[in-house]
Amino acid sequence: MTATTTADPATLPTAERAAEYRRRGWWRDDTFLDDLRRQARKRPRKPAIVGRRGGEARTDVLDYADLSRLTDRFAGALLELGVSRGGVVAVQLPNRWEMVPLMFACMEVGAVICPIAPDCQGDELRYRLELTEAELFVTLSEWEGYPLAERVGEWRSELPLEHVVVVDGPVPAGAIDFHDHFVSTHWEERRTGASEGRRLTPDEPFVVLFTSGTTGFPKGVVHSQNTVHSGVRGYVDTFLLGDDLVAAVTTPLVHYSGFGQGVLAGVMLGGTITFQDGRDHAGLLDLIEQYGATLLYGPPPTLSGLAAVQRIDPHDVSSLRYTVTGAAPVLQELVDELRDAFGTRTHSVWGMSEFGPITISRLDYDQDRSARSHGRPIDSMEIRIDLCHDPRRRAPVGRLRVRGASQALGYHKRQDDFDSELTTDGWFDTGDVAREDGGGGIRVLGRAKDAILRDGEVAPMAELEALLSRHPKVTEAALVGPAGHFDDPIVAFVVPRGDALPTLEEIHAHLLGAGQDARFLPERVKAVEALPKTLTGKVRKAELRQCLTAGRPPSPDPSRP
Repeated sequence: MTATTTADPATLPTAERAAEYRRRGWWRDDTFLDDLRRQARKRPRKPAIVGRRGGEARTDVLDYADLSRLTDRFAGALLELGVSRGGVVAVQLPNRWEMVPLMFACMEVGAVICPIAPDCQGDELRYRLELTEAELFVTLSEWEGYPLAERVGEWRSELPLEHVVVVDGPVPAGAIDFHDHFVSTHWEERRTGASEGRRLTPDEPFVVLFTSGTTGFPKGVVHSQNTVHSGVRGYVDTFLLGDDLVAAVTTPLVHYSGFGQGVLAGVMLGGTITFQDGRDHAGLLDLIEQYGATLLYGPPPTLSGLAAVQRIDPHDVSSLRYTVTGAAPVLQELVDELRDAFGTRTHSVWGMSEFGPITISRLDYDQDRSARSHGRPIDSMEIRIDLCHDPRRRAPVGRLRVRGASQALGYHKRQDDFDSELTTDGWFDTGDVAREDGGGGIRVLGRAKDAILRDGEVAPMAELEALLSRHPKVTEAALVGPAGHFDDPIVAFVVPRGDALPTLEEIHAHLLGAGQDARFLPERVKAVEALPKTLTGKVRKAELRQCLTAGRPPSPDPSRP
């Protein structure tokens, strides 16, 4: 299967390919910083970002004039600290307003931003700082009891870090108070024009986003503004979004979905992006009601939780036009829940850090199609499915490969690893197994390394896991084959809800009742207190297999490599 555009830009020489991408509007000569400056001139008093601080019961609102001015102020603060052009600025924050002007300030001074989640700690955090050789690190004093600033201060002599800047809380010796240096000092007045000649161009590296790292330490994906623009452009065009966009974003701003499809898409269009710094379903519904959100974005468990709260405590959500979800298969039950709670159709997005959004269930799909499909590729991307054992042959079910204008520049300091995933004609191996959806799109079945076959057909592992997690006696679940072979038995690891462990018979009845094929039912069930996960919430299935052979419980510690 191949879904493709009328020409084949991916096969052109590099310079000609860039020209073709620009001709089609996927790449451009402007930048996201240009978007911000344009919006500040055109609609200065319109809210650009709305950030709810749950712990402090307050909401921070920056209009476009505020955001542009703070970008200049933060840019001056970065220059004052000696950040070099092309240097890396690591930023470790939850969904807070400070993250947004920092993004644009890095573009202004020519620095590369590296967003890091606050729950990235210990060896995982040190690895990111070492790999990127970050010059400046903006972090919290502590996160959920872990002393982030203090711990990094202990490593400073062994890292290339020049400065550690602390947002909120006590500032350790040798560190800098963020509010004093970045917010209180009007650098935009002191350093007028200081960043001239430093601004990032649209084709230079501008962000390092780390992958989930399910099989080892994560990789730092390097994007230019144009590779991100291509994905963001395809996303907003699919939904016909404009300057009336008011998006309620539940995903972290340090991940592609919050960073690109959230903030950068909103600024590009002149819309408003709302978010909050913690999980509070009622609080998010308040934001949707107060600011008239038109689009709600989040993973299936979050959207399901929001729908549950809406049923109990109804808010006026009549402004919503779209609910958009990704990161896990969409089930019919979720589609029905969201339609009943919000009156919206649900759209499924599938993508990866190396490309951003790749496929989306479209506006012309029937309203239940998201429960069966991850959609068709955006305009700037192509997809194809190969036979797992023979990439030279196409197949209706098999290994998923993608290519197009959204492709990242590579992996930071691991370019050979990135290039090894590419064919000579530019197809990138996603590592996933997918099947055709019958309408030019795909349904992703799971990771190829976890694939199990029955009668030559691939078990829909991701879909089975999502269904099993909906069992009333199950909090979450993961399916693995003990040896990682195609003919393995399927073992269900489940985290029980309370003390009630479902029997294998109950699991079978639940999956069969949801319409699953009997050939793909688990053959064993094993209870665990928690599933071992990466920092981005993906299950470490290799560790689950080790548990089966070693007879020990898995470690839920996400800081393990």
